[in-house]
Amino acid sequence: MTDPPREYRLYRDLAGWWPLISPVAEYAEEAAWLTEVLSSAPTAVRQVLDLGSGGGHLAVHLKGRFALTLVDRSEEMLAVSRALNPECTHRQGDMRTIRLGRAFDAVLVHDAVDYMTSEADLRQVIETAFAHCRPGGIALFVPDHVAETFRARRGQGGGDDASGRHARFRERTWDPDPADTWVQAEYEFVLEEPDGTVEVVQEAHRLGLFGRDTWLRLLADAGFEADAGFEADAGFEADAGFEADAGSEADAGLEPGSGPDGDEPHNLFTGRRPAEPRAAGSPDNTKR
Repeated sequence: MTDPPREYRLYRDLAGWWPLISPVAEYAEEAAWLTEVLSSAPTAVRQVLDLGSGGGHLAVHLKGRFALTLVDRSEEMLAVSRALNPECTHRQGDMRTIRLGRAFDAVLVHDAVDYMTSEADLRQVIETAFAHCRPGGIALFVPDHVAETFRARRGQGGGDDASGRHARFRERTWDPDPADTWVQAEYEFVLEEPDGTVEVVQEAHRLGLFGRDTWLRLLADAGFEADAGFEADAGFEADAGFEADAGSEADAGLEPGSGPDGDEPHNLFTGRRPAEPRAAGSPDNTKR
């Protein structure tokens, strides 16, 4: 195992602010798209394992259709999810190494996979997904960034709750060194209590950045039949409140306005576990 993921306050003592920082309603459209993808799988999907489920905001919109098992490293984030999704199964664990001893119709790995900053870590997550995916099942990986389309960006957001709390954040994501496999997301959170007390928190998160060929190779190495696509194909707006830094599109070799509303396209990597083990020497089914 490589170095463990860093501990970030956002997922520890600030976890109770997650519903304000990233409101549940903002996940509805993407959940609808994921539901469509899962529902179009070759075999019926009912039991879904969500690795890196965080505060359970995506699960809120998926649990009406699927029976969800939610896994996250942070007990604080799982506590947020349990309050929102009491009918779902919650398990604390590292997505690289957890083994639940059962298989699912589908495995979903959303943007928490971004915290894998080395190829070794990413390989472990994919192997975890394969270990929990039944023969004929499907695994979906939805990283925020891939190397070919990465652009520096800035964004902001937040929300309020009925108690009178207010949360706002600003984010800048950029690549300090294009030669390595990670980028940096710098956050500023402004958290206001009902009595007017304000706390300002700044922290930088390290996020993985891998090319499509790396993703497809690791999926195939794990035993999946691999494919890749873009969330933009779903036809809904992504990354509301975010914009590319000036000049970054040209730096990435993209036409200005690539992706929905000019945002960086979101990515979908799909792994289908063969119904029967692939025979030695048989053709590689990876689509490139």
